[in-house]
Amino acid sequence: MASEITYAEVKFKNESPAPVVKGLPKKKKPEQHPQKYPLWLPWLISLLLLLVCIALVVVLLERGWTCCPKGWRRFQGSCYFLSLDRMNCAESAQNCTGMGSQLVVINSKAEQEFLSKQKTQSVRRDNVYIGLFEEKVGQWQWADKTPYNVTAAFWRKEEPSPGHENCTVMHVPEGNLYNWNNVKPDTMHHRICEAAAVIV
Repeated sequence: MASEITYAEVKFKNESPAPVVKGLPKKKKPEQHPQKYPLWLPWLISLLLLLVCIALVVVLLERGWTCCPKGWRRFQGSCYFLSLDRMNCAESAQNCTGMGSQLVVINSKAEQEFLSKQKTQSVRRDNVYIGLFEEKVGQWQWADKTPYNVTAAFWRKEEPSPGHENCTVMHVPEGNLYNWNNVKPDTMHHRICEAAAVIV
């Protein structure tokens, strides 16, 4: 007896199995903590810090830092050099110009007060040239051509005296604000040079 072979026709359907849908993990609810400050407070602090920074930048840009060369003294927007040596009037003016400055031009009572107090231990300065000259008899002129104002002048009593004294000195030992004296241009005195302070 011969063995029989039985064939069976098997058909597979090309179907993917039904997807298994898993549920999304449940989110944990954040723990509720009582709020210690209002929500707008960090914004307010940030805004205030920003305004402070802007104000500082504006102030620094407008004013800047004022610097003077070594050995010069600063007052307001100017630098002042008090000489250690003596020269005549023309040499004093020329020396200041050579340093990129000029003999001092006094514009205010505050500046006069500042300069009247300038003394050093090493050099005794009795008289110092300032930048006021008599161009013609009775016509005084500042070195930078600033108009001369007699009501803002600080002459000693009985000064300026008439004659050939067409340069001006500040008599430092005077002890008060009114210490200007006119002198002959060939007399040897110390000088005060003035230059604008450098703003950085």
